[in-house]
Amino acid sequence: MIFFSVILLCALAGAQQREPNPAFAPIQDAPGLPRVLLIGDSISIGYTLTARGLLDGKANVHRIPANAQTTRHTLSSLDPWLGKGKWDVIHVNWGLHDLRIMDDGKRQVSLEDYERNLRELFTRLRMTGARLIFATTTPVPEGPVSPKRFPADVPRYNGVAVRVAKQHGAAINDLHEAILPKLADLQRPDNVHFTDEGSRFLAELVAASIERALP
Repeated sequence: MIFFSVILLCALAGAQQREPNPAFAPIQDAPGLPRVLLIGDSISIGYTLTARGLLDGKANVHRIPANAQTTRHTLSSLDPWLGKGKWDVIHVNWGLHDLRIMDDGKRQVSLEDYERNLRELFTRLRMTGARLIFATTTPVPEGPVSPKRFPADVPRYNGVAVRVAKQHGAAINDLHEAILPKLADLQRPDNVHFTDEGSRFLAELVAASIERALP
């Protein structure tokens, strides 16, 4: 009896662990409102629900049903993520996964490949006719983080991304500079992720940048 109880508890725990993140849940469009798409990594997952709430009644805010991870991964997944519908605004961010240090000591996506991937991504995104917004990569804290990343890589990757984004007519949502002075209060210790308050701070910036771009 005890054995079967343990099995049941393990099964329930596994089911809870597999429960999808509510940020990934599809939404039903409210008629007549602009359609917005969020594409990004776990930082964007953290601000999705709050940004959607802040834009309630102003826009239908969708997001891709996954972590966008690297620019390379996004390129291979972009077509199904964009789907067939019309987008009015697309807010994107990539960088934290691209600059991740792998076991061989190399970045997951080199700076040169990052730039090349961004050019292709923005070219394809412009074809949607949507207004584009690029959010800069948020800071990597000093000290050990896992997976390994170097704080100095963030401005290097951001510099390339901002240049490419502007060349393709995208607006810049500079999350990096906005949150940099507040890291001690809003970023989790030894972690690239943010507290709930930090994610809300980012969501407010994201919502404001999207609202400025709405038709």
